[in-house]
Amino acid sequence: MSAKIDPITRSVVQHRLSSIVKEMGEAMLRTSYSQILNSSRDFSLAICDTSGRLIAQADHIPVHVGALPWATLAVEERFKDVAPGDVILLNDPYQGGSHLPDLTAFVPVFDGGKRLLWTIVRAHQSDIGGATHGAYNPAATEIYQEGIRIPPIKLYEAGKPREDLLDLLALNIRNPREFRGDLAAMLGAAHLGERRVAKLFSEFGAETVEAAIEAILDATEQQTRAVVSSWKDGVFYGEALLDDDGHGRTDIKIAAKVTKKGSDIEVDLTGSDPQSTSFVNSSHANMQAAVAMAFAYLIDADIPKNTGALRPLKVVAKQGTIVWADPGRPVTLCTSHPSNEIVEAIIKAMSASCPDRVMGGWGRRFRIAIQGEDPRNGRNFIWHMFQARPGGGASIGGDGYSSIGEWHTVGGLKFGSIEVARCAFRCISASTSSGRIPAATASIGAASAWHSTWCWRRKSPPRATPPATARGTARAACSAAWTASRITIASCRKAAIRACSRPRRSASSCAPATASRSARPVAAAGVRPRSGRRKRGRATLSRVWFRRRCRQACTRLESTSAAPTPTWLQLTKPGARFSRNHRPRRPISRSG
Repeated sequence: MSAKIDPITRSVVQHRLSSIVKEMGEAMLRTSYSQILNSSRDFSLAICDTSGRLIAQADHIPVHVGALPWATLAVEERFKDVAPGDVILLNDPYQGGSHLPDLTAFVPVFDGGKRLLWTIVRAHQSDIGGATHGAYNPAATEIYQEGIRIPPIKLYEAGKPREDLLDLLALNIRNPREFRGDLAAMLGAAHLGERRVAKLFSEFGAETVEAAIEAILDATEQQTRAVVSSWKDGVFYGEALLDDDGHGRTDIKIAAKVTKKGSDIEVDLTGSDPQSTSFVNSSHANMQAAVAMAFAYLIDADIPKNTGALRPLKVVAKQGTIVWADPGRPVTLCTSHPSNEIVEAIIKAMSASCPDRVMGGWGRRFRIAIQGEDPRNGRNFIWHMFQARPGGGASIGGDGYSSIGEWHTVGGLKFGSIEVARCAFRCISASTSSGRIPAATASIGAASAWHSTWCWRRKSPPRATPPATARGTARAACSAAWTASRITIASCRKAAIRACSRPRRSASSCAPATASRSARPVAAAGVRPRSGRRKRGRATLSRVWFRRRCRQACTRLESTSAAPTPTWLQLTKPGARFSRNHRPRRPISRSG
C-alpha cells in the first residue's frame, strides 16, 4: 500500500463510496415489498471493512448505522472462511444487532481473492415472529417472546441459496410473502453495492482505494478533533428519564458523565439505573450507536460520519444496566427508548461545554403497528403507522422542525403517503354491505370519522342531516382511534371525505354533469364560486388540490337511513387554509 495519496484521488474515492451507498438505498427503496421500507424508509446501508470500521454510509437512520460496526465484528468473529458469493444474515441484539426486527445482510467484496470490504443493508422487518404482530411486545419479559433470533448465519454459500434456512425463517413470520420480498430487496441492494465497489477497485486498483480509505478516515479524525478542541474542558453531567417500563417501574434514570479534555471525549453511562424486566432495555450495539449519534449531532454537519469521526470518542458502560442489558433480556423498544434518553442525557451534559451546538429536547416516540386482513385477497397485512411523529428541539440556528421525528431518526423515517396506505391496506375503506366498518379501520378510519362529525357540528346550517348510522359510527370510532393515532387534521379531513361522502354528482346536491364549474351550487356550502383564471396562491392551490383528491377518492357510506349523506363539498370547512406542510406533492393543472 502506498504511504500517501493525493487529495484529488482521495476526494474522488470518498465521493464514489458515498454515491455507491446512496444508490444502494435507492435500489432498496424501489424494490422492497413492505410499507415500512418502501414508504417509511426504515432501512440503512453502509460499507465497512474487515476490521469493523465504518467507511461510508448514506443519510438514513443514525441508530442503525451506529451499530453496524459491532455487527461486522460479530460476523468476522463467527466466520473465517467467507467466500465470494456468500451472504451473511443476522438480527440477534446480543451479537451485533440492535433489536430483532432489524435484519442485517452482509455481502463480502473481494479483489484478487482477498476480502477487503462488506456492503451492508439493515432493514426493519414488518414482522419477525414472536407473541405480537410487528415485533413490539410490551408484555415481553424475555427476548424469546419478541421474535426469532438469528445469529450470524450463511444464507448463501458460494452464490447458492440455502432454501432450508429461508423456509425456516419465512415459516416463523406472519407475512412470509412480504418477508421474502424484502429480503430479496436487501440482497439486491447489497449485491449492487458489491458490483459498484468491485468496479471502483478495477478503475483505481485495490491498493489505491485502500490508501484513499485510510486517508479519508485520518482526515475525518483531524477535522473532528479540531472541532472538539474548541469546546470547554471539564467534567459534565446530564440525566434523562424513562417515564415507565410498563411493568410498574417509573422514572428510570439514564445518567451520563462526560469528560472532555483537549480533543478527547469520554462518555460514562455506568450511573444509569439497573436493567428492566420489560422491552425498554438496550443492547450493547444500540447503546454504542446512541452515544455515537449524540456526538455526531454536536460536530460539524459537513464532517463525514465514519469511524474517523468517532476516534476521539470513548464509551464506558456497565452490563446489567438499562443501557446495556444482560443476554436474554427483551430489548425491542431500545432503538427508540432508551436510545433517545441516552442522546438527551449526553446533550444535556454537553450544554455546559459547547452551548452553541446543543439542541432542546425532542419529542418521544409513539409506536403503532396495525394488523388486519385485506378484503380484496384475504391476505393479512401489518401496517407500521409513522404518521404520529413528534417534533425536534430548537437550536441556536432556529426553531426545531415540526413532525421531523425523534433523536434516533432525525428525519430519516418518513411519514409515508396516506393514499398509498389506503390502497395497500384498505385501512380507510367503505363500510361492508351490513353497514359495519372493517376492523382494519381501527386507526385512521376512526380518526377520519371523528373529523367528519367535527365538520358536521361546524356547518351552519348543513344542507342535509348526516345519517344516524354515520354519526354513530363516527363517534364510536373516534375515541379509540384519535387518541391512538394522533393523525394530522389534514389527513383526517381527507380520510373523512372518503369514508363518509357520496360521489360529487349526486342528484340531491350536485349540478348536472353538463353544467359549468361556476354554475355549480357551491354558495350553499359557504365557498365562493371561482370565476376567471385568477392567480392562485399556495393556500388556494392546496384547497383546490384537496377538493380534487376528495372527488377522486369519494366512496359511499352504506346506511339504512333514508336521509341523504353529505357531499364532499359540504364537508369542506368554508375558508379553510392549509399549512405549508400539507401543500400538494405534485404539480396541479389549471383545470383543478
